[in-house]
Amino acid sequence: MLDYAEYIKIFIGLLAIVNPFGAIPMFISMTADENRAERLKTINMVAIGVAVILLVALFVGEHLLAFFGITMNSFRVGGGILILLMAIAMLHAKTSHIKQTTEEADESIQKESVAIVPLAMPLLAGPGAISTVILAAHKATTILDYVMFSAGIILLSIIIWSILRLAPWIASHAGSTGINIFTRIMGLILAAIAVEFIANGMKGLFPVLAG
Repeated sequence: MLDYAEYIKIFIGLLAIVNPFGAIPMFISMTADENRAERLKTINMVAIGVAVILLVALFVGEHLLAFFGITMNSFRVGGGILILLMAIAMLHAKTSHIKQTTEEADESIQKESVAIVPLAMPLLAGPGAISTVILAAHKATTILDYVMFSAGIILLSIIIWSILRLAPWIASHAGSTGINIFTRIMGLILAAIAVEFIANGMKGLFPVLAG
C-alpha cells in the first residue's frame, strides 16, 4: 500500500491536468444555447464521462501497454513530455492543442451534444490525464491502492460537477484574469510533475543515470 502523501500527490497532479477551472470558458460557450435543465444534464454527463474514462484507464491502461509491448519507462518519458507540453500551454493561459485543436473546437460548437466529446474527452479527461492514471496504476501494489485511486477519480468527477454547476458564477466573479491565474499555477505544478515523470523514465531506460 502506498502512503497517503503519494495518494495526495497523484490526486493534485490529476486535478492540475484536468484543470476544470480552465474549461469554464469553453463550457459556457458550448452550452450557451441550452436551458437550465439541458445544461444540468450536460454537466451530469460530463462528470460521469470523465469518471468512466479514467476508471477504464486505471484498470485496463497498463494491460493495453503490455499488449503493444510498450515498457512503463518509455511510457513515463512519453507521458512526461506530453504533460510538459500541456503545462507550457497552461503557463501561457492557453488550451493545449494536445487537448483540442482550433478546428475541433469550431466543429464541436455545431454539435447537439458536447458532453462526452469534446468536454469529457479530450478537454478534461484527455491524453495527459489518462497517462497520469496509467502511471499511477503501475505504482499500485494492493487492492486498496486501486480503491484509493478509484475514490480519487470519483472525487475529481464530483469536483468537476460542482465547478461546472457554478461556472456562470465563477466566470462573472473571477473573470478571465482569475481563471488564467489559476491555470498558470496549475501549469507550474504540472511542469514539475512532468519533469519528475521524464527523469524517472530516463533512469529506468538508462540505469547509468541513477548512479
